[in-house]
Amino acid sequence: MNHQEALTVYIASFVSELVQSGVTDVVVSPGSRSTPIAMVMAEHPNLKLHIHVDERSAGFFALGIAKATKRPTALLCTSGTAAANYFPAIVEANISRVPLVVLTADRPHELRDVGAPQSIDQIHLYGGHVKWFVEMAPPEASDEMVRYARMVCARAVATAALAPSGPVHLNFPLREPLIPLLENNQLFLQKERLNGYVKIQQPTVSLMKDEWDIYAELIESAERGIIICGQIEEDGFSEAVTAFAEKYQFPILADPLSQLRSGVHSGKAIIDTYDGFLRNERVKHMLKPDLIIRFGSMPVSKALTIFLKENHSARQLVIDGGMGWRDPALVSTEMVYCQETLFCEEVAKRAETKQESCYFLKWQKINTYTKELINTIDEAEELNEGKLFHQLAELLPEEAAIFVGNSMPIRDLDSFYHFNQKSMKVVANRGANGIDGTVSTALGVGTIHQPLYLFLGDLTFFHDLNGLVAAKLQEVNITIILINNNGGGIFSFLPQSSHPKHFELLFGTPLDLDFSKAVEMFGGQFTSISNWEQFSQTLLQDRGKEGIRVIEIVTNREKNAEEHKKLWEFVSQEIDSWMEKEDA
Repeated sequence: MNHQEALTVYIASFVSELVQSGVTDVVVSPGSRSTPIAMVMAEHPNLKLHIHVDERSAGFFALGIAKATKRPTALLCTSGTAAANYFPAIVEANISRVPLVVLTADRPHELRDVGAPQSIDQIHLYGGHVKWFVEMAPPEASDEMVRYARMVCARAVATAALAPSGPVHLNFPLREPLIPLLENNQLFLQKERLNGYVKIQQPTVSLMKDEWDIYAELIESAERGIIICGQIEEDGFSEAVTAFAEKYQFPILADPLSQLRSGVHSGKAIIDTYDGFLRNERVKHMLKPDLIIRFGSMPVSKALTIFLKENHSARQLVIDGGMGWRDPALVSTEMVYCQETLFCEEVAKRAETKQESCYFLKWQKINTYTKELINTIDEAEELNEGKLFHQLAELLPEEAAIFVGNSMPIRDLDSFYHFNQKSMKVVANRGANGIDGTVSTALGVGTIHQPLYLFLGDLTFFHDLNGLVAAKLQEVNITIILINNNGGGIFSFLPQSSHPKHFELLFGTPLDLDFSKAVEMFGGQFTSISNWEQFSQTLLQDRGKEGIRVIEIVTNREKNAEEHKKLWEFVSQEIDSWMEKEDA
């Protein structure tokens, strides 16, 4: 058997096993050294190929697909710096627990470290940011090597999916000639184990029976318990945790990425204005808990994080089916390694439904009153970043996917996006909290979830403008709400803003860009709005339209920071007055 025949059998066996292991989507960046893998993948009828010419953007695009499907997505590129461009997306996938199978083509061993073109050291290229690395054996067609290729593939997909999910990296050294032989109509038919080489059973992280009883008793005895839910994507969790909360009469402080701020559940236990009222010292004293149960990643709200730290004497349980260590505040008393939905269901089984507690009612009352105070933001006539997010539930359609950029947009979403029953999905890149790859990740999500709305600032948009090419080439419809405050708006809320001498140079970084030209280049439609009526009408008119639509809202950084400050001062003052009346 010659080299091309062996290459074809080896790669076809790997690709066949990739599909058998549950991978359906592959993001491919064109290149020479990856030719045999790309061509064989294109032949498989059950693989959907997404071609993306920019590896950096492609990595985030694959990240978005994996976020949306909750299944491993494969990435393929050629050798050299192409592989290095995946790095930011791999870092994000690792921290945010998103499964990726990264396939990098490489020069064969004899062409390494000898000055061959497009050759870098790709061994352990991503270091500790991947769960598993394998330097694949050079292609051979022996039965043993075919088994090897299939076994490694199955392990890679399973490892990426295993909690905590994350990226794995397989590096393929490939010799020329690189063209596979595709004439065989039984290219993917294996000699043995036709339904997959090895089945890998994923475990359910659970507790022993006596441990269930211990935690049920602990939670039952708590008089002032609260639940905090950060970003979590587990199937069935929303139903389980809301039932759990209502049974124990515990309020749920629901981060917008918890998927609990919208949906068909009652919302009775959902507290969604904590970022406003936990800035008030009297409220924090009144609501001091004796038990805190936390699910998911750390919440966005700084006020809530401070509240967690200030209550370090309370018993704090972190429930984590991914068996990680999500405790940057250093306040947890117990790490409970158990699948989150299972924990809620099993503990709730062991408890009697409690009577409505005074403590629970206090959370509900302060949440309702704070919501009334925040509603005054709708009276603002000028374009206002807070008002934008406050009106989302009303303006966006049922089942909308909302992707939110980091810095100010995700914080305003946390403050102003409140409970609704529209079942809207909220997504963001909150692993490394960076602004890079936001457009590309959102478009990856958009291949699965429609209609898609992306909210981001001008720096974030600029940082990933080239990601728009995926919308054009992959025909992904997207509406982008561009909050253009001409620079880094988040810095106006930070201590740097009180040192104006070098602020604009180092942090404000105004770009003074006309984004309409860039959007036009990608075949999109650009609208810059001047008032709220125009914004509402544009959103409604754009529903169901195809392609890229960018709606620009121009705001002022300094004024926005001042408006936020005045609002929170108003909320705190009114809460003080309200509490005095309640105590009287």
